[in-house]
Amino acid sequence: MIKQGKAWKFGDDISTDHIAPGRLFHLRTNLPELAKHVLEDADPEFAAKMSQGDFVVAGNNFGLGSSREHAPQVLKIAGVNAVLAKSFARIFFRNAINIGLLLVECDTDKINEGDELELELSTGMIKNKTQGTEIKITPLPDVMIKILNDGGLAKHIEKYGDFQLV
Repeated sequence: MIKQGKAWKFGDDISTDHIAPGRLFHLRTNLPELAKHVLEDADPEFAAKMSQGDFVVAGNNFGLGSSREHAPQVLKIAGVNAVLAKSFARIFFRNAINIGLLLVECDTDKINEGDELELELSTGMIKNKTQGTEIKITPLPDVMIKILNDGGLAKHIEKYGDFQLV
């Protein structure tokens, strides 16, 4: 799995409310409309600036706060390729994998906004094409990669009729 795109940089403690603003609760039944406001409370222009396939790059504790499933869903619907962060809130991490959004733990300090990145899960590396550097990622368990490749947990279960660990 190789993914390429531009980096959009955020800091530490980006909450689910930053990702899917609670004041737009009424849009939770219209996720494509809610996705037009993704990360609006962290960067009001993000949804308009980003392109399909770009990366969200953050610091520690990305996705903290409530367990609302809308947060990873709107990132995926908006076209985010993957979220790269130093660490993730546990519930957000599981919700993202379950809906098929790739999350990658790595050192994001040497990634700048606008850098062109190439993520290759099989080698466990991110190539920063802008800077000519590489960053090692924390590998995901094979079962999570399988779920992601299937498009999320529901699609994985549809495909196999059960949860497949191997």
